[in-house]
Amino acid sequence: MISLGHPITTAHLVLRPFVEDDLDALYDIQRREDVNRYLYSAPRTREEVREKLLERITFTKLEDEGDTLLLAVTLRDSGALIGDVNLHWTSRTHRQGEIGYVLHPDHRGRGYAAEATRPLLQLGFEKLDLHRIVGRLDGRNAASARVLEKLGMRREAHLVENEFVKGEWTDEIIYAILARDWQPDN
Repeated sequence: MISLGHPITTAHLVLRPFVEDDLDALYDIQRREDVNRYLYSAPRTREEVREKLLERITFTKLEDEGDTLLLAVTLRDSGALIGDVNLHWTSRTHRQGEIGYVLHPDHRGRGYAAEATRPLLQLGFEKLDLHRIVGRLDGRNAASARVLEKLGMRREAHLVENEFVKGEWTDEIIYAILARDWQPDN
């Protein structure tokens, strides 16, 4: 079981549970079309973000399969919220998990997505004893593919037009890493 008792600090970031004061910054991220382009979600209204934020506040531990740890990504020097990362425990039996991340476009291209996701891989492998962690993405999202590759994940599948999302057929790319291949400094 993982219960986040304190924030996780990296070189440039602090990963912490969401709080109600995150509403304005989260809305600034989730209202954007460019943020939602490769996600299942559409831009959200302020009220929709408020409802989602109240859910996010509760995602602070992994007790059993199906649980998700969802953390706010903030800049270490200013405390500004710039996105989120998550680790979803998909199977206890098969010791599987999945990671995900979203960053405000103003903070992309600086290595923050990999820096924020790396500690979740470490938690998954070292605390949950996961065997395999995957990352899934829209086939058009080359930037996200680079993040997963930077984390040491390998491309395992390219599913052609496997989902109908937002009125169009989309490809899905699946990356994964095994515990034996995990290096904390990837």
